[in-house]
Amino acid sequence: MFQHVTVLMEEAIEGLDIKPDGIYVDCTLGGAGHSSGIVSRLGEGGRLIAFDQDEWAHDNAQVRLGPYMDKVTLVKSNFRYLEQKLLECGVPQKDGIPQVDGILFDLGVSSPQLDEAERGFSYNHDAPLDMRMDRGIALTAGDIVNTWDERDIARVLIEYGEEKFARKIAKVIVAARAEAPIETTGELVELVKAGIPAAARRTGGHPAKRTFQALRIAVNDELGAEEDALEQAVRCLKPGGRASVITFHSLEDRICKQTFAQYLEKCTCPPDFPMCVCGGKGTLKLVNRKPIVPSEEELEANPRARSAKLRVAEKL
Repeated sequence: MFQHVTVLMEEAIEGLDIKPDGIYVDCTLGGAGHSSGIVSRLGEGGRLIAFDQDEWAHDNAQVRLGPYMDKVTLVKSNFRYLEQKLLECGVPQKDGIPQVDGILFDLGVSSPQLDEAERGFSYNHDAPLDMRMDRGIALTAGDIVNTWDERDIARVLIEYGEEKFARKIAKVIVAARAEAPIETTGELVELVKAGIPAAARRTGGHPAKRTFQALRIAVNDELGAEEDALEQAVRCLKPGGRASVITFHSLEDRICKQTFAQYLEKCTCPPDFPMCVCGGKGTLKLVNRKPIVPSEEELEANPRARSAKLRVAEKL
């Protein structure tokens, strides 16, 4: 059974402003926490479509959402194919674009994936260097550290991990693999430590945290998928429909903030004009001007929620 603590559960679902007969999409099924919260609020005619690449999440959902499965469609796919998959699910269309009442994203990696040693996501367990959320894709973290050139490894660590010592870590990795392939997370942890000055290793949490985050994002193209999916989500919302997006680090949050911003009202008409004539009306409005963050009570129960931010936007 999937053991996962759902972050910002009530806030994200309240943000969707659920109509009992609406069609809702959970783009990140995971442990089915948000999905169970959504589907339990649906009545006659309501429908939930839930995406996940991980077979484990689908098996868990069959159990956890069991009483509601007549209202649920499970989709085994990356959410970057949101629009295409909604069409395949027979969602009503307008001008060839599927139209739904709400879409939820809970980005980042779920606790079971972090905690399952053999998945290779965690720097706390020695395991093969994998980090694939969908085991059907070819690229692994092992491929990156063993075959990419030094400059590209450093770029990944800088862009996706915001790692200050990226160049030194990349240099150490390339030197080590010249002797023998780097095959496990434990080996990689030791190489990262060797690339970070001793004083820096003693502050700011586990020294390999940023490197592991960067490799995971690169393997799964998480930021590219987020960008693609959010653009599609804006198109696929009905007027009055809402998107709730939970992010866990600054890179994810920046993409969400910038995507929403480009669709907000940008009216440049003088204030005394009776109506907008500039065409800058916008497609979205923010439900909360500032992101919602977990309460102290939630943080006490689940310290992993500390970096979470929720942004909610409504289609005009």
